Amino acid sequence: MSIPLTALTGFGVILLMGLVAYMTRIGGVLIMSRMKIGRRAERFIYAMSGSALVAIVVPLAVEGDLAARLALATTAVVMLTTKKTLVAIMAGIVMAAGWRAFF
Repeated sequence: MSIPLTALTGFGVILLMGLVAYMTRIGGVLIMSRMKIGRRAERFIYAMSGSALVAIVVPLAVEGDLAARLALATTAVVMLTTKKTLVAIMAGIVMAAGWRAFF
């Protein structure tokens, strides 16, 4: 299957992909708002979010450069001391950007 590439078809494909992504996200919210979640399912969902975070962070810590490792360490320290997620993320970003800008 081949679609002729013009500005209009390119825009249409991007719009369609965005619509499908949006419908996928909103569909999950609508379905889950109508379902009763038991205690076991709730614990599973919380465990999965933690494991997804670990799956993102560990490869960065192992294979990342010094700026990435410093950013992870900064984020962890700020999160443990302030208990504010957004502040910790901002501190990590500033650390990585600052390190890469000056070193």
